[in-house]
Amino acid sequence: MPKNLKFSHSGQFLSFLSRPVLACGWFLSTPFVKIGGLETDRRAEVFPFVSWEINKLTNFRAIFAAYLRQCTNMKTVYTNKEIWKIAYPCLVSLVMEQLIGMTDTAFLGRVGEVELGASAIAGVYYMVIFMMGFGFSAGAQIIMARRNGEQNYKEIGSIFYHGLYFLLGFAVVMFALSKWISPLLLERIIDDPAICAAAESYIDWRIFGFFFSFAAAMFRAFYIGTTQTKTLTLNSVVMVLSNVVFNYVLVFGKLGLPALGIAGAAIGSSLCELVSLVFFIVYTRRRIDCEKYGLNRRIRFRVRTLRNIFKVSLWTMIQSFLTLSTWFLFFLFVEHLGTEPLAISNVVRSVSGFLYMIVAAFGATCGSLVSNLIGAGKTEAVRPTILQHVRLCYLFALVPALFIALFPQVVISIYTNIPELQTGAVASLRVLCSAYLIYVPGIIFFQSISGTGNTRMGFLLEVVGQIIYVVYCVVLIHHFRVDVAICWTTEHVYGLSLFLFCWLYIRSGRWKGISV
Repeated sequence: MPKNLKFSHSGQFLSFLSRPVLACGWFLSTPFVKIGGLETDRRAEVFPFVSWEINKLTNFRAIFAAYLRQCTNMKTVYTNKEIWKIAYPCLVSLVMEQLIGMTDTAFLGRVGEVELGASAIAGVYYMVIFMMGFGFSAGAQIIMARRNGEQNYKEIGSIFYHGLYFLLGFAVVMFALSKWISPLLLERIIDDPAICAAAESYIDWRIFGFFFSFAAAMFRAFYIGTTQTKTLTLNSVVMVLSNVVFNYVLVFGKLGLPALGIAGAAIGSSLCELVSLVFFIVYTRRRIDCEKYGLNRRIRFRVRTLRNIFKVSLWTMIQSFLTLSTWFLFFLFVEHLGTEPLAISNVVRSVSGFLYMIVAAFGATCGSLVSNLIGAGKTEAVRPTILQHVRLCYLFALVPALFIALFPQVVISIYTNIPELQTGAVASLRVLCSAYLIYVPGIIFFQSISGTGNTRMGFLLEVVGQIIYVVYCVVLIHHFRVDVAICWTTEHVYGLSLFLFCWLYIRSGRWKGISV
């Protein structure tokens, strides 16, 4: 093993391809590897540009050991316990909210195949629009987190209210457009008339939730940005409980009410979002120091303030819309394969949502802490903080993924009692679970880019990843019409491309010095 390694910016193609593989190896092996003393060139801050000969195993070992030592020598600001204290309320909140979609799927899975399949398309359709509002709140969250790190607390209130007013106006616009466009659009893109009618029925009622969910998103951004995430746990518990009650009563027609089927599921989900918003308002007024954060001040609307928020939020809005739009395309492609593959994909989507929320919780926490660190002038701690989140997220995400892969029938039975769907979903579910080996670092590195304030770069990297994703969908599903289980390999392709591009950008250090 050589005592000195030279790092250069002219790495060969095979070295380029090996970077994410070696990085994943470190993520998984750090607890078990003892690093020996290995001298490295001081200029070699960044692993991706190592020049090496692939046919020399000693070089491989030396490079890997050097990278391990380099990463482990980085100083961190937050302990794992401190990260967990922030992440777990967000995790519980997101998982509990995912139970809302799980409840809808579980109830509709006992109504019929058509309703179950229609809710997949209609649910993703709603999320496409909602994610634009959520993307705006995510941008506002980054700015509030930066002000929190700077201890400029009074400015947080102004950012919050400007974001809230904008999202309420945006909700009005999207509600009106959805009422007008949705029926025309669904009739053109859905082949099965029964699925189309059921999807229209769901959307007609579900879009009322825009008024409540958009406003609640700003409250969520405030609590995450100021690292007061325990509130989200309480809110999510209230949401889930209310959604279960509303769905049970409205879908099956209990307490003297008519059985509304898929429309009842949509009404129930919208009502539980109203309950969530009311909870946030009451809790904030009673338990938060409104004077400290400038929430008790009369805010004058300033175009300049909204413009500053938009500089960050615009790209997260477009990126969020793009992400869900391509997923919507995925379900449209699957719908052309038949009603059963679509219903299976809805079950897999619901399970995926549960796992994704775990990753999203650590991603949101990482983005917020990165923004706080930069605001406090501690840029040197950004990369080790990201790697901490990746390791912790693997610990919490891979365990349930392994359980689902080993006992798929147990999980599937929660969503549907239709034997054909229970059998058909097994392979797809296992393919999905394997994707999270790549998804974990991909999503966390992506969220960390947003935390740096360079949301434009995050958007550009997302566009590249989505182009690869859509091309793969068109070729695999639309052209070759493969089995539904193979269709879900699209998640591997997307996760790998996102991880690779985001990881390279973070390692480059080009995000330093960006102001928001």
